[in-house]
Amino acid sequence: MVVASGKGGTGKTSMVSSFAALTNAVFADCDVDAPNLHLILKPEITEKMPYEGMEVARIDEGKCIKCGECERACRFNAIENFKVIEEKCEGCGVCPLVCPVDAITLHKRVNGIVYVADTRFGDFVYGILSPGEEASGKLVTMVRKKAQEIAEKKGKDLIVIDAPAGIGCPVISSIGGTDLAVIVAEPTMAAIHDMERILKVAEHFNVPTVVCINKYDINEEQSRKIEEYCREKGIEILGKIPFNKKFTEAMVEGKNIIEYDEELGKIIREIWNRVEKKLGERQKEKT
Repeated sequence: MVVASGKGGTGKTSMVSSFAALTNAVFADCDVDAPNLHLILKPEITEKMPYEGMEVARIDEGKCIKCGECERACRFNAIENFKVIEEKCEGCGVCPLVCPVDAITLHKRVNGIVYVADTRFGDFVYGILSPGEEASGKLVTMVRKKAQEIAEKKGKDLIVIDAPAGIGCPVISSIGGTDLAVIVAEPTMAAIHDMERILKVAEHFNVPTVVCINKYDINEEQSRKIEEYCREKGIEILGKIPFNKKFTEAMVEGKNIIEYDEELGKIIREIWNRVEKKLGERQKEKT
């Protein structure tokens, strides 16, 4: 299952970290551009795997005749004075194509790292993309693949994914092929627009969706509009979470809300019970 939203700051990570205290699953933080689930789970890293995504051009100075064809052909201004500026290189392959003496080749480069870790709640996988790098969707796929390997090895039948915000490539890589998407919405003026975006992504991949409204009481009129929208679309709302500073206090202390506050923890427990029910229904449909 995946926890997602159409924008950042809705409370996905707070919810996923709380779910960690309620189930025996493998957890994966797929927000590889800005992961933060590890700040709460406090992992003890057991394995590091380099992620090689985009390629980079290299010039063999022994072969180079300094004709300048590569520099003229590069659309990214990544070659200056017959040297490759790796930070600008997109690995597009034009420079080796135009080089008359085959002095340029493409090589894989390390774009990020995938971490495998133990936490007080069990197995955890997350990835961190290096600053300025791209191809984060492929890194998400690597994180998910590793999480699946661990689940199969340890006999766990559930993987919980903390997805990136928005609807871009890493979000698509996070949602595709999952059994359930829990969409976290907050009652802002753009709430329905933001929620519609992520719902369309899930719909495209035929992933069933449910909605949770976080901080519902900061704008109850907008919360009602979200409920009306979901009712019209036949989307189940699993629960509503009130705004409370204790969520932030828990985060500062490196805890989830289940560990930090009993009353708020009860609300999350009720939501998780409904999530488990939906997952059970989904499994029956598949079999």
